[in-house]
Amino acid sequence: MFNPAVILKDHTFCMLYRAQDHNGTSRIGLAKSVDGINFTRRPEPVLSPTEPYEIWGGCEDPRVVKFGDTYYMTYTAYNGYEAKLALATSKDLIHWEKHGIIIPWPWSKSGAIVPQKINGEYVMYFGDSNIWIAYSNDLLHWKVAPEPVMRPRSGHFDSRGIEPGPPPIVTDQGILLIYNGWNNDITYKVGAVLFSKRDPTQILKRTDQPILEPSEKWERSGQISNVVFASGLVKKGNDWYLYYGGADKCINLAIAKSSP
Repeated sequence: MFNPAVILKDHTFCMLYRAQDHNGTSRIGLAKSVDGINFTRRPEPVLSPTEPYEIWGGCEDPRVVKFGDTYYMTYTAYNGYEAKLALATSKDLIHWEKHGIIIPWPWSKSGAIVPQKINGEYVMYFGDSNIWIAYSNDLLHWKVAPEPVMRPRSGHFDSRGIEPGPPPIVTDQGILLIYNGWNNDITYKVGAVLFSKRDPTQILKRTDQPILEPSEKWERSGQISNVVFASGLVKKGNDWYLYYGGADKCINLAIAKSSP
C-alpha cells in the first residue's frame, strides 16, 4: 500500500490509498484516523478495476478534492500497457461512481485539481515527465492547454521528469503545488512551485532544492527504491501533514509548521 490521498471529513482524516495484490493489480482502499497518524482500514476496497481501461493494471494513485457535497477523485487507470487519468465521484468516500477517462491521451497521470475555481473555471494540473494544465466548467470534461506549464530542469533534482503531488493549496501569494521530481538515477524527490492566481500557467517561484528526499531505509529500498512520492496534504491546526509513498511499498508522513 502506498501513494495515498487524504482529506478531512467531519474532523476525521480519511485516507484513500493504493493497494496491490500479489499479481500487481491495484485497488483503492479507505482508512480513517482521528489523529492523522493511527489509521483503521476498511476490510474491502472502495474502488476496484471494472472497466476495460483499467482491468489488468488497476486503479492507482488517487487524489481527492471536495466541491459542495461531492468528492472528486482522480486516479490513474492502468490496463497493463496504457495509463490514463480517470475520475470518480462520491458523497461518502465509500460508494463511487466512475466517469471514465478525462484525459484520453495514450499516457496521462497524476491529476491534481485546484480546490476552488480560478478565474471562474476549475483548474487541474496533471501529467508525468512534464506538468500540464487543463480547464473545466463541470469537473467532468476537461480541455488541455496546448503547452506544458512546467518542465524538468537540467542539473536539478527534477532533471528527468516531474508530476503533480497532492491537490494544490490556494494562498494569498498564489497556487502552491507540491510536486514529485526525479533525476537520471530515478531518485524521486519532492519539490514545490507557486503559480499565479491571475494566470495559473505562470510560475512565480520554484524550489531549487527538494523539500523531501529519500533518507530512511523504507524509502531507499522497496518495490522501486529511492522514492518519496507525495500525494496527500492536510492542514491540522498550525501543522501541515504531508502523506507520501516510500519506495512504492509503504505510506509515510512528514509534518511541517505553518509560517506565521
